Amino acid sequence: MHTSRHGISLLFNANKVYDRQVIEGIGRYLQSSKVAWDVYLEEDFLARIERIENWVGDGIIADFDDPSIQRALQHSKLPIVGVGGSYQDQADYPDVPYVATDNLAVIRAAYEHLKQKGLERFAFYGLPQDDYHRWAIEREKAIVQLCDEDGYECFVYRGHHTRPETWQGAMNSLSEWLQSLPSPVGIISVTDARARHLLQACDQIGKLVPEQISIVGIDDDDIARNLSRISLSSVTQGALEMGYQAAKLLHRRLDNPNLKNKIVTVPPVGVIGRQSTDYKALGDPFVAQAIHFISQNACSGIKVQQVLDYVGISRSNLENRFMEECRHSIHHAIHERKLKEACQLLAQGDKPLPKIATLSGYPSLPYMYAVFRKHYNLTPKQYQQQNRSNVL
Repeated sequence: MHTSRHGISLLFNANKVYDRQVIEGIGRYLQSSKVAWDVYLEEDFLARIERIENWVGDGIIADFDDPSIQRALQHSKLPIVGVGGSYQDQADYPDVPYVATDNLAVIRAAYEHLKQKGLERFAFYGLPQDDYHRWAIEREKAIVQLCDEDGYECFVYRGHHTRPETWQGAMNSLSEWLQSLPSPVGIISVTDARARHLLQACDQIGKLVPEQISIVGIDDDDIARNLSRISLSSVTQGALEMGYQAAKLLHRRLDNPNLKNKIVTVPPVGVIGRQSTDYKALGDPFVAQAIHFISQNACSGIKVQQVLDYVGISRSNLENRFMEECRHSIHHAIHERKLKEACQLLAQGDKPLPKIATLSGYPSLPYMYAVFRKHYNLTPKQYQQQNRSNVL
């Protein structure tokens, strides 16, 4: 049976993991449906919209969070599917089939994650308002709404757009805002990139993460996450599903040009919790300092003495405080942090076991095997096989 081929253009400035996953989701639809599409995508993943009206293909999937792309396509006669953020006001949606990340659900996932940690003070670090960041304002409105429904105040700071010449001033202003917040507080950042600003500012002004400030980003961007010493908790958006649904909508529109426009809203995959929200309410400031130091350095092979040197009090004093606050010893806290790291790395399943032992602070792989047999009656390999599928 002959299937007509279609030329499809993808208009995305794919410099973020979100955009690339949308494109990957489009590819998954192509693979699963076996549609005969010739897909055009710039080699550098940048959208060239000059003279887009001369595109001689059959359809377009485009990033409608970018108003310049949306404007360039407003008079196009081709079937178009837009991809972007959701809006509280239905009138804000474009007049094309549209696939949206559910901004309210994304923020709700981050908010509930912080609430489950026992936090009752919340803040939001967003972006200055402009046409290119309408999705950021939607996320800001969502967290204000959620906090208001629960009777909490939400401290909002949009900050500044960052450029090399304004970077230091922007960071100084961010630090001043962080200093003004009550403690402890949970902050939702509009993106992982902005969350990294928070981690850097906290480090510069001596705010403990997560003991004083817990931080959740959005996108689960490996690059942004790995540029910080403290691993970042983040909301994984349903970007793969968005790409899949966008391709599906375009396929239907190509088969039936008279279909009514449809809005498909895609929820987030969930929150991946890491160090930046590993919060436990602690009343003792010395224990809080010790836990902070352990969370950052346990996997480097530290001993109890190094914790004592950091906090600056005697071993008997700190041990007594640990037993009263946590019901366990300093050594146990170090051990638990290393074991937790090993479990997370095993569940991810992308590193060899000797590397995981090293990254978790164990002196050897046999030592890690002994620890897992004692705690789980399993080998690390068996633990990995049982828990890999549970990773979001």
